Amino acid sequence: MKQTPWLGFSIDRGAAMPVFEQICAAIRLRAASGDLALGSKLPPTRVFATELGVSRSTIVTAYEQLVAEGYLSSQQGSGYLLCASGEVELTQVRDLTPPAASEPVARNSGLQPRSSAARPFRAGSPDMRLFPYRQWAKTVARVCRSDPQSLFLGSSGFGSLALRQSICDHVAEWRGISALPEQVIVTAGATDALEICLHALATPGDRVALEDPGYRPLQYFINAQGLVSDFLRVDDSGAVLPSGRVAPRLAILTPSHQFPLGGAMSPARRMEFIQWASETEAWIVEDDYDSEFRYAGRPIPAMAGFDQLHRTLYVGSFSKIFSNALRLGYLILPEPLVGRFGDSIQRFGPKASSMPQQPLADFIDKGEFYRHLRRVRRIYAERRRFLLEKLAQDFSAYGYCVDHQAGMQVVFHLTCTLKDHEICARARDLGLSIEPLSGFVQAPKPERDAYNGLLLGFCGYSVPELELGLAQLLKVLQQLSC
Repeated sequence: MKQTPWLGFSIDRGAAMPVFEQICAAIRLRAASGDLALGSKLPPTRVFATELGVSRSTIVTAYEQLVAEGYLSSQQGSGYLLCASGEVELTQVRDLTPPAASEPVARNSGLQPRSSAARPFRAGSPDMRLFPYRQWAKTVARVCRSDPQSLFLGSSGFGSLALRQSICDHVAEWRGISALPEQVIVTAGATDALEICLHALATPGDRVALEDPGYRPLQYFINAQGLVSDFLRVDDSGAVLPSGRVAPRLAILTPSHQFPLGGAMSPARRMEFIQWASETEAWIVEDDYDSEFRYAGRPIPAMAGFDQLHRTLYVGSFSKIFSNALRLGYLILPEPLVGRFGDSIQRFGPKASSMPQQPLADFIDKGEFYRHLRRVRRIYAERRRFLLEKLAQDFSAYGYCVDHQAGMQVVFHLTCTLKDHEICARARDLGLSIEPLSGFVQAPKPERDAYNGLLLGFCGYSVPELELGLAQLLKVLQQLSC
């Protein structure tokens, strides 16, 4: 193994490119040119940070980004090693370099990202380039050797007992929820969990309270089951309580991070909902789809923790944190509902695949899941910071963002005369994937007109991809303003 000396470059603090990306670009170029040999050990993060005059977290973010891109490998106790170089990587470096300011970009040429799936700014998409493939493969192989039957046989329709125990440990530590494995159902994601709740708790003609704006697919499930929707306006404290003469049978809420607006429900409003559910014998379904992605302070306690699972059911997902390909989530029930949900699952059948459940339990128990979570949260935080800074710097004439310091997307509220759906349609022609805020609203005009904005996801895209996407979006806004 070759020990690499100081890499010999300096930081341009006046450049538009973030510092961590300057470090990434310099290492990519040295790897591509052969200045760094395969197997070279990069400088320790603390030493390199001191030499460049930057924070250690900046160096860690740069190294982890290069690990995700395949340039570096990382092993505990061994530091970061170069594992890719040569002409193949040189092509990737060129693809990742932002065009010069004077370089024209054809209107229909697209962004030419590294991956065909990179279409900024799709909301809620994790970056699967950051997935810990090697560690996951080792975990699957270990389970295959020691307990191959567990890959195909779940302990019950509720899912793998080992995974349900791991979920209980996870939510106790991260969300303040105390539950037994018998109260946990492994689902095929959060959407499957919500559908299970509707099957088990409601019958045709029942009313279901939904946030407005909110998650659109829920409306399709509700209509398909012959249920009636009651839409709850969202204010600064969260969703308002139902006010109709007939109380809804259940309310589906996103109290920790409202979708799509992004705010958190106030403690007072949470207690009002819990009291309302107790008085009306209704149920609250708490959809906590991305609660782990909080970038400042401690995680907000779950409503189910406040309620101690009395009238609240808790829905979580691994799709946003870990992998959208595994399609795994979970539903945590109040004890009195376990039998009813067991009957419902026996009637409709479980949808969650049994194969990844035991490996995922092992992945959580061995600490690999939390290492991955800490890593992606650090990288996503850097991407989010870059996006918000660029929006404030270059887009202030068109709107603003409210920073809720959480989630996988932000809302850019338009203050100009442009309409969000027109912007999104034009942006689609340039290879962008942006959803209009008005598309999540059920309220009629003129209330709907107050929701004029763009939903911008940032987790699935590197800083260069975000920068290119923002350049295209700015071009759309300038064209439509003429």
